[in-house]
Amino acid sequence: MLDAPIFYDRWVTPSTPYLRIDVARLDANLKRVASAARTAGLALRPHAKTHKSPQIARRQLAAGACGLTVATVGEAEVFADAGVTDLFLALPIWPDPDRASRLRALADRVALRLAVDSAEGARHLASCLDGAPARVVVEVDSGQHRTGVEPGGVAEVAGAAADAGLDVVGAFTFPGHSYGPETVVSAAADESSALVEAARQLRSAGVEPAVLSGGSTPSLETSLASPGPVTELRPGVYVFGDAQQWELGRTTPDRIALTCRATVISHAGGRVVLDSGSKSLGADRAPYATGFGRLLEDPDARIVLLSEHHAVVETSRPYPLGSIVDVVPNHVCNAVNLAEVLYADDGRGLEGWPVAARGR
Repeated sequence: MLDAPIFYDRWVTPSTPYLRIDVARLDANLKRVASAARTAGLALRPHAKTHKSPQIARRQLAAGACGLTVATVGEAEVFADAGVTDLFLALPIWPDPDRASRLRALADRVALRLAVDSAEGARHLASCLDGAPARVVVEVDSGQHRTGVEPGGVAEVAGAAADAGLDVVGAFTFPGHSYGPETVVSAAADESSALVEAARQLRSAGVEPAVLSGGSTPSLETSLASPGPVTELRPGVYVFGDAQQWELGRTTPDRIALTCRATVISHAGGRVVLDSGSKSLGADRAPYATGFGRLLEDPDARIVLLSEHHAVVETSRPYPLGSIVDVVPNHVCNAVNLAEVLYADDGRGLEGWPVAARGR
């Protein structure tokens, strides 16, 4: 088995399709949100599953993030190896013996926060940690209806966790139903009300909540303006932006920092066909999305047909064969997870940043 490459020379332009980062836009996004969080008196703990990149993680921390959020034990290990010292694994997990051993090792290396959303899960996690110094927060369902206990059940879960010997420090939620035109604003209010009740429940269980964590990129602007009980926000996509955020009105083309650079390879059927298919862009298309992706400099264009290696674009603009265009993926997290490397453009050439947590 060949090892993945770990170094990419500056000045070497890759063949299309490849993911390109506009570094100036990336840094502007990081600084803008970090500054807004400081002004609001909130901790910023970005979700690193969006970029999976130690280079970007270091930029987030330098801009003011207090730590990172991750989705898997493997992601946590990658960022711990990269020097990140404060990590939150933001979903309830049921560790097998291997993961339990890895969690204990992580807890000895970094300030580790873990999630629970049931009494049974809390007791199992406590047995797996076996006294390792991890903190625990209770996940609350604020409206997405994925994981998380109903706000009124927080005291039971927190009590079981504390009785099992876990250090319960608060609660968190993900207002994931913000990904919709009708709920992009109201989800932040749902987040706030769920965490108000979670805090009340925690206090009734004898836990003073030091952490009330929320946040998603669509609801970020609203949460920053009116944080309510929230002490911490965990957006992910804000670093890059994508076509979903563009269509929801949560970013503008001049702030989109990651695109898939593609080549026009055909004019079959009178349309523009690119070499950036679903294996480059990802196949996500939300119900409200008007296409499978957009062109950065052509706001009216839409990708109307997507296969593994083809993207068919409807546009009124002429694009000669061989033209290079920048495609905005619908869901940037999926596009990044398909790539081995992100090509960062700082105006002096391209530098490869490995997607180090891919596959982890």
